[in-house]
Amino acid sequence: MINEIDKKIDTIDITEPCPAEEPFRQYYFIKKARGYYRELAKKAGRNLTCSIQTYGCQMNVRDSEKLTGILEEIGYTSSDSEDADLVIYNTCTVRENANRKVYGHLGIMKHDKETHPDKMIGLCGCMMQEPDVVATIQKKYRFVDMVFGTHNVFKLAEIYCNRIEAGGQVVDIWKDTNLVVEDLPVKKEFPFKSGVNIMFGCNNFCTYCIVPYVRGRERSRQPEDIIREVKRLSEEGVKEIMLLGQNVNSYGKTLEEPMTFAELLQKVTEVDGIERVRFMTSHPKDLSDELIDVIAANEKICRHIHLPMQSGSSRILNQMNRRYTKESYLELVDKIRRQIPEISLTTDIIVGFPGETEKDFLETMDVVNRVRFDTAFTFIYSKRTGTPAATFEDHATKEEIQNRFDRLIKRVSEISGEEICRYKGQVMPVLIESVSEQNQELLTGRLSNNILVHFKGDPSMIGEIRDVSLDECKGFYYMGNLV
Repeated sequence: MINEIDKKIDTIDITEPCPAEEPFRQYYFIKKARGYYRELAKKAGRNLTCSIQTYGCQMNVRDSEKLTGILEEIGYTSSDSEDADLVIYNTCTVRENANRKVYGHLGIMKHDKETHPDKMIGLCGCMMQEPDVVATIQKKYRFVDMVFGTHNVFKLAEIYCNRIEAGGQVVDIWKDTNLVVEDLPVKKEFPFKSGVNIMFGCNNFCTYCIVPYVRGRERSRQPEDIIREVKRLSEEGVKEIMLLGQNVNSYGKTLEEPMTFAELLQKVTEVDGIERVRFMTSHPKDLSDELIDVIAANEKICRHIHLPMQSGSSRILNQMNRRYTKESYLELVDKIRRQIPEISLTTDIIVGFPGETEKDFLETMDVVNRVRFDTAFTFIYSKRTGTPAATFEDHATKEEIQNRFDRLIKRVSEISGEEICRYKGQVMPVLIESVSEQNQELLTGRLSNNILVHFKGDPSMIGEIRDVSLDECKGFYYMGNLV
């Protein structure tokens, strides 16, 4: 993909007027930015480095791959260190403590900038979509060079050029957009698997969630553009695709010629060379019978669905504006398991939502005991300024909420350990992802159901799918042997 884009960039003449059409406008600025980079590198007497510090969800991870791809195309060398010559913080704002963490890093960066004035610092992502945050940056953190949001990540090269030419802080925030710009450089974290954005934004407006306000309304990419990208990735050696969206089950509703997510999923599996397809995230209210049928009939689709429950109490779910009930959630789970008995279900659960009583919490525990999730990501409710729930009255004390949270964690862990061990003794295909971080003699891979496996093997196998016997269950992962 990078080589193909290189060819397109090479056809651009920066002595001519800038193209208005995207992504050619960005190719123009990438080529222009290369000249600015060469001047900065010559002044420093060395090649320059860049570092993208990512917070938050898989959507942000994918955005960071795009940012890295653009910067490497300009000339920068990627680094994990915040000591890099250009550091961009790709922020999350789902919880307010995420904002505090970013401000903490900026405090450190202020000193770094004073000792290294040529260092460039950028802020982007969901946090930058909040007007009060941008006002704070402009007032207290004038040393930050570039500030941009979630809707114009693709404009990095243009913003970079504007910063060089302006000689001071550049702020470029879009409140919302229907524009979808892809076909730009991307630096994948893994050469054998990749995320693919299929849609952006969210229309659900859960009362605790800031995402619709910072990511904007739902907008779907054209299916032919998605399939074209998947084909390119396959040609580059990618075996596993993860389709990404705030609510993938809503895909296609905004298209002139609507297409369901199930139809798109089927088309993606038909691309030669793609051996596994995942997706994230599914809203329970939109998971269709058609989608269950497609997953059940197609072995390429991974046997894992992340199905955020949030609460087991229908009363609290109504307060959250989730638009399903405890009963309908359980019916959906039963339907999925009847057709895909080997499915792995994971979920999100919030404890301590305003107004939650002990009775409500016991409803949640009842669902946990009945569904028996492989894994549950559990959170204590955190008030998020700007959301409707931030104005709701609290009833439970901190001690009561902590007690409920501890009880939930304990039960989830017990069930998870039991459920994951149900595969012990089986031989299953594993996508080998890396050398184990804990033991350099072991490789780490992932089953179709997203469970990790560690086993002895040669690093040259990374990126391959191999059969592994699941010999020993460690509760949350397996120790195995290559077959």
